Amino acid sequence: MKKVFAFFMFLALIAVACSFSVGKGGQKSAGEQASNKPLGQVLFKDDFSDKTSGWDQVREDDGISDYENGAYRIFVKDAQTDIWANPGKNFDGDVVVEVDATKKAGPDDNDFGVLCRYKDKSNYYFFIIGSDGYAAIGKVDHDSQILLNKGGKMVQVAIPNAKANKYHIKVACVGSHLTLWVNGAKLLTAEDTTFTSGDVGLIAGTFDDGGTDILFDNFVVSRP
Repeated sequence: MKKVFAFFMFLALIAVACSFSVGKGGQKSAGEQASNKPLGQVLFKDDFSDKTSGWDQVREDDGISDYENGAYRIFVKDAQTDIWANPGKNFDGDVVVEVDATKKAGPDDNDFGVLCRYKDKSNYYFFIIGSDGYAAIGKVDHDSQILLNKGGKMVQVAIPNAKANKYHIKVACVGSHLTLWVNGAKLLTAEDTTFTSGDVGLIAGTFDDGGTDILFDNFVVSRP
């Protein structure tokens, strides 16, 4: 199972210590504009009805990352732990990744989202949100976690229709531009040039309380 302990513990401490604001941009970057375009060339899609499509299939006492009832489930039993999964692909250049996520159970103080340009467990970009209304864009670079969105901290965001516990997550990795939308609203942007290609993935995790349980469906990777 792909997991790391206390992965976002540092982020949680920053969230408690700082005041939060979402930066307002001016001219739209290429990544930001991707939200307004029709779906580009589809490179990979998965509704998780086929259990041989390549994602991890792990069920252990401390967590699950596996297909379940036509969706993909990540369950994280322990506190301060994140679990992620990948389909085992490689995408060169710019991609847009979309997925539907539903909170099945667990605390609102959670994190879940999407990975892009995943090289290995020590190098990738992550885009995460929490059911309590926080979000971040960051990277793991040689095992060091760095937040890339404006302010360098987790920020409180306004997620449309969040009370339904259903989230359409969309991210764009376009050149150096990284953008996160949820339920149609642009939440965060960041700039970074570290990674230019790699796999994609899904992630879910916990902070002080264990039990995060997220179902993912309708996963699509396309060109912007």
